[in-house]
Amino acid sequence: MMLRKKIEPLLINKNLAILGFGREGTSTFRLIRQLFPKKHIAVFDRSDTVCQISLLKEDLNVTIYSGENYLEKLNDYDFVIKSPGISFKELTGLTFSGEISSQTDIFLNCFASQVIGVTGTKGKSTTSSLLMHILKESGNEVVFVGNIGIPPFDELDNIHKNTYIVYEMSSHQLESVHYSPHIGILLNIFQEHLDHYKSYADYQEAKLNIGKFQKADDFFIFNADNCEVVNNKNKLNLKSVLLPFSSINRLTKGCYCDGEMIEININDYQKYYYKTDFKRNLLGQHNLMNIAVAIMTCKIIGLEDVPIFDSIATFKGLPHRLEYVGCFNKKHFYNDSIATIPEAAVEAIKTLKTIDTLIAGGFDRGIDYQNFAMFLSQASVRNIVLTGDAGKRIYDLLSTIEHNKTLFYFSGFDEAIIKAISETKEESICLLSPAAASYGMFKNFEERGKHFKKLLSLYT
Repeated sequence: MMLRKKIEPLLINKNLAILGFGREGTSTFRLIRQLFPKKHIAVFDRSDTVCQISLLKEDLNVTIYSGENYLEKLNDYDFVIKSPGISFKELTGLTFSGEISSQTDIFLNCFASQVIGVTGTKGKSTTSSLLMHILKESGNEVVFVGNIGIPPFDELDNIHKNTYIVYEMSSHQLESVHYSPHIGILLNIFQEHLDHYKSYADYQEAKLNIGKFQKADDFFIFNADNCEVVNNKNKLNLKSVLLPFSSINRLTKGCYCDGEMIEININDYQKYYYKTDFKRNLLGQHNLMNIAVAIMTCKIIGLEDVPIFDSIATFKGLPHRLEYVGCFNKKHFYNDSIATIPEAAVEAIKTLKTIDTLIAGGFDRGIDYQNFAMFLSQASVRNIVLTGDAGKRIYDLLSTIEHNKTLFYFSGFDEAIIKAISETKEESICLLSPAAASYGMFKNFEERGKHFKKLLSLYT
């Protein structure tokens, strides 16, 4: 309860509103009510079902605004705690004179010095989960919060003075912060979530917030091979210790991994060299780079080599990320449903190398697929099975390019999977790596991956 008291002064004199009442909004409400049992709280959510939530119905000091015009009274409140699922585009045209904050912003205000924050269009869940695993297996006190599915306020009672906080941070969680974590890791920036932002530039700016507000004794770890990261970083007057990582250029400071060696130079007194023949379950050069970043982070905080590499060896990876589903009828199936952008699908194909059948496509968010189509035309993939609006666009692009692939298009996901199963040769690989979001067909990439595995059990 003592740590909850750190948050109390930030909210005590505020006329409070919660914008969005999903998982994080509910978490925020519970904390406010614990701190202030009688304080009035406004809840704004477009869905009319919010009025039926028992937590709110039973509270006499709550005002609920819902429906199509649910934001009309937002300006009656001076401090709005926005949930990550609510886009700032929804506030376009709204005159609002108060302060918009978030659970992430409030939490960082109080605990930034203990936070290892990880963001990036791709790789953040794997890298943050690996860091959590290493810290825990090494005997450290650690909590894991954020985009992984755990609102940080839910872990307040488990945080003490020496607790490490691994925070997986989405762009949605970062877009309204005014504080940055002690160690901020930016893995990459690619076109993603364009439906949530007014522009790609807004998305990039949100990602850079993980280092923007750091102090001189903080650390900013960033991808020196990613143009969007480098170009945006150069626009900021960052005060923290800058530690780039690269698989292309050997760096005088930071981390370099060429596939054979990992070289880390935090400062002139902390230099480390490791061969990459250590045991690991994470496949691919992109995951080797994620591992290298995790190692550098662990060396910053002073962990010894043996527990780091012992933990890397026991880390199994996460579902839906180049997940080997199994061998059925002498055919090998991989589930990479997390690949919601072309760059992720390209890495999956490069990692598995010899793929007989690729399944791609899904919800079309306006991402540029020209380079992806060119890559597929030259890749060692025999069959390309496409689905959804994004799949149709990829199909049309490939139809204008010279290639020797066999193309199939199905509007429905199930039909595409059944065709892919039948077309894949024995002793070969069938890979689901969509390069597109799952919306419209599924709630999220996890649901898509689970359905893929269910279809495999039915049709193999």
